Amino acid sequence: MKAFEQWVAFQTIFQREVRRYTRIWLQTLVPPMITTGLYFVIFGNLIGQRIGPMDGFAYMEFIVPGLIMMAVITNSYSNVVSSFYNTKFQRCIEEMLVSPMPNYVILLGYVLGGVSRGLAVGALVTGLAILFMDLHIHSLWITGLVISMTAVLFSLGGFVNAVFANSFDDISIIPTFVLTPLTYLGGVFYSIQMLPDAWQWVSKANPILYMVNAFRYGFLGTSDIPVGASLVLIAVFSAGLFAYCMYLLNRGVGIRT
Repeated sequence: MKAFEQWVAFQTIFQREVRRYTRIWLQTLVPPMITTGLYFVIFGNLIGQRIGPMDGFAYMEFIVPGLIMMAVITNSYSNVVSSFYNTKFQRCIEEMLVSPMPNYVILLGYVLGGVSRGLAVGALVTGLAILFMDLHIHSLWITGLVISMTAVLFSLGGFVNAVFANSFDDISIIPTFVLTPLTYLGGVFYSIQMLPDAWQWVSKANPILYMVNAFRYGFLGTSDIPVGASLVLIAVFSAGLFAYCMYLLNRGVGIRT
């Protein structure tokens, strides 16, 4: 398959993914804004006034980067897992597999579709945050790099979940019982410096903590974790997941019967 044909195949998958979630924007783009808006009102304005400053910043300023990151993680993951599982369920994947299209084109199409939804939701939530506070960005390139790499990582994770899923219930288990607890315990609402030393070490085993703190550094210039270590961790995890996804596709795991 020639390079131009591969590009057309990639564009087709990617555009289909974008059209899929924009066509049902009331289900895919609006709910994250409403949920995050409630977090801003309840935790930022009401509870935040009682908590006071966090790491030298108003509590609202402190939690905004984490809430944006939480929305990006959730939507990047859910877009890929639901879309690719539906492709399996409707048996459309068989048409892709018998075509001369390389497996990496299939993977990139779905992953970048998930990234686009995650970044779109992130942009909408950021716009919503401006209504509640004056938003300042300490480092634009770190902010953009971290959020893009994180969206890629969780899009790949959603792909793995979809490959192994055998029912619609299976695509909700990981987000409900793994992603949500790790996100809430990933420093979105607090600094790990508030925890006892033993619990700080436990918290550092949570990979989402590194992503939230690196993104917070991009906004506020402060982080509980070295930014370089966070970027390396995200890059290593992404490379590992990409290789694993390619292995699953090449072997036909969960796809070929």
